[in-house]
Amino acid sequence: MVFKEGTFKGEPPEHFDGPHPAWLETAVADALSIAGDVDASDVTVTCKGTRIILSGSIGSAEEAGRAVAIAAAVKEVREVDNRLSWL
Repeated sequence: MVFKEGTFKGEPPEHFDGPHPAWLETAVADALSIAGDVDASDVTVTCKGTRIILSGSIGSAEEAGRAVAIAAAVKEVREVDNRLSWL
């Protein structure tokens, strides 16, 4: 799993009406990491509102489809943007 650089730089935290993006990112990353049929070691999970963006590389198109399905199954995720690549 690839973790992105922290974005908190001493500014006050934003108010969110839904689930906090960091919570959704963590929930999706956790779900991908325990999935036995997906190697998500090179996948980056980013959240914009309730939309999850999956980027990076993965083993195959089928594995990318499974990663999208896993992300979509996480509570509060409304949309998954698949930007994964494979060889």
